[in-house]
Amino acid sequence: MQMTEADHDKVSKAIAAAESTTDGEIVAVVSQLSDSYHDVALHWAVAVMILVLAWAAWRPDWLTWWFDQLFGGWRPEPTLGELLTLLMVWAVLKFTASLLILKWMPLRLALTPGATKHRRVRRRAVAIYKAAAERRTENRAGILIYLSTGERRAEIVADEAITKVTTPETWGEAMATLLADVRDGRPADGICAAIQQIGIVLAEHFPKTSANPNEIPDKLIEL
Repeated sequence: MQMTEADHDKVSKAIAAAESTTDGEIVAVVSQLSDSYHDVALHWAVAVMILVLAWAAWRPDWLTWWFDQLFGGWRPEPTLGELLTLLMVWAVLKFTASLLILKWMPLRLALTPGATKHRRVRRRAVAIYKAAAERRTENRAGILIYLSTGERRAEIVADEAITKVTTPETWGEAMATLLADVRDGRPADGICAAIQQIGIVLAEHFPKTSANPNEIPDKLIEL
C-alpha cells in the first residue's frame, strides 16, 4: 500500500487546513510495518518441532516405519540411539522448514495474534511520537496520527496538554474513519479525514492565536 506524491500533497494540505484553526500541531506518519515479528515466526517453528516430538511419543512405531523406509528393511532392528537421531534430524528439518516458510511476511502476519499486532503498533507509535512530536510545541499541543499499513492498524498519540482535556474515546470517530478508508485501499483519504476531525477537536480546546508559529512542518512522514 504505497503512498504517491499526490497522497503526500493531499495530506500536507489537510494538515495545513486543520492547523489554520488551532494552535495544535498535527504529525502524520505512515509505516509499511511496525515490527518484523521474527519472534512470532520462531514461536511457530518451535511449536511445529514440539508437534514432531509429540507425534513420536504418541506413535513410536511410525518412527520405526520411517527408519525402515529411509534405510531399508533388510537390516537389524534400529537401536534406540538411531531412532532418537532420526527424530532429532526430523525435528530440526521441520523447524528449519517452518522458519523458511514464515519468511513470507503475509503468512507471518496472518499467524500473528491481533493483540500482539496491537501492542507492537502502539509501541512503535509511542516511540515515533517521542521523536517527532513530544515537547516540540511550546504549549504541549502536538498530536501524532500513526498508520501501519502492514497490520492495517492506527494509533493516535497526543501531547500532555491535549491528554488533559480529552479522553481516548475522543478520537474514536477519527480512528474509525481512518481505518475504514485504509481497508478500502485509500489510506491518504483516511488520514485526511482523521486530520480534519482531529483539527475540529483541537480548535475547540486550542483555538488559533496570532502569536503561535507553525512549529512542526505540515507534511506526511513515510517510513
